[in-house]
Amino acid sequence: MLWKMPLLFNSSLGIKFSPEQVAAEMLNFMRADEKRRYKITIGTDSERAGDSRADFVTAIVIHRVGNGGRYFWRHLELEKIHTLRDRILNEVLISLNVAKQFLEVIKLYSLPAFDFEIHIDIGENGETRSMIQEVVAMVRANNFAAKTKPESYAASNVADRHV
Repeated sequence: MLWKMPLLFNSSLGIKFSPEQVAAEMLNFMRADEKRRYKITIGTDSERAGDSRADFVTAIVIHRVGNGGRYFWRHLELEKIHTLRDRILNEVLISLNVAKQFLEVIKLYSLPAFDFEIHIDIGENGETRSMIQEVVAMVRANNFAAKTKPESYAASNVADRHV
C-alpha cells in the first residue's frame, strides 16, 4: 500500500488512543464480563472529498453480544481515487491492513475468546452489488470472515458516522 496509516485512534468520547491502548481498553471491556460472547469487527467507509480525493474512516468495534459495545476510529485521506470501484477496493484494503496490524498488537494481550470479522460497506441493493463476490473473496483470502450489508455495521453504521 502506498499510504501510511495514522497511528492514533479516536474513541467515541474524542480521546486519542494508540493501537496498544485500544487493545488494553478492549481487554478491560472484555474482562468486565468474561461470561459473555464477544465480537471484534473492523470496517471502513469512505466519501469523495474532491476531484480525486476521498476520506476514509476505519472503525474497530468490540461488541459484547447482547449487551452493548465500544468502538475506536481513525481517519485517512487518499489522493487519486477516481471511481466508486477504487473507493470500495481501498476500503477493503484499508480494513485488511488495520486488521493485520491490530491482530499483531492484541497478540501481546491475553484476551478472552472472541469472533473476528471484516465488515464491507456494500450490499445487494446498491450500485456496488456487482463487486460483492470480489471483495468478499479478498477478505476470505486473508483468512478473515466477511460481512456485507445489512450485517456490516462496523462499516455501514459506525465508520459511516465519522466519514
